[in-house]
Amino acid sequence: MKISTKGRYALRFMIDLVQNGGDSYTSLKDVTRRQTISPKYLEQIATSLSKSGLILSVRGPQGGYKLARSPEKYTVADILRPIEGTFACVACLEQTPNACPRYESCSTVHFWEGLHEVMTNYLNGTTLADLAVKKQGEPCPSTP
Repeated sequence: MKISTKGRYALRFMIDLVQNGGDSYTSLKDVTRRQTISPKYLEQIATSLSKSGLILSVRGPQGGYKLARSPEKYTVADILRPIEGTFACVACLEQTPNACPRYESCSTVHFWEGLHEVMTNYLNGTTLADLAVKKQGEPCPSTP
C-alpha cells in the first residue's frame, strides 16, 4: 500500500486542527498557509473528511473546520480510509472473502495477509493524538 499525497495531506490537516484549532473553527485559509497546501486541494480533502463525519464545518466569516471528536478518538486508519479506500497491499486482499481463484493454492497469500494485518494493526493503533505530539511530549511543528 502506498499512501497518496492526498492521504498525507489529510493527516497533516487533521494534525493542524489539533494543534491550532482546539474547540474553535479553523479557516481553510489558515491551514493552507501553515501547511503550504493548495486551497482547492485541501478543500477536496476537507469535503471527504466532513462527509465521513470526521470533521465539522461551518460556512461564513467565523466558519471553518474543527474535529468532530477528541484527537484520542481518531485512528490513522479512520482518517486515511475515506481518502485512500482499502489498505490491501495486493489486489486479491481487497475483497472479503477472498475471491481469488488461486487462493487455496497460492504460496504467497499468507504472507500478504500477514503484512496486511501488521499494517492494519499499526494504522488502527496510532491515534491522531499520537501524531500531534513529538516523542519529547511537545507539539509537532506544522511543516510542509
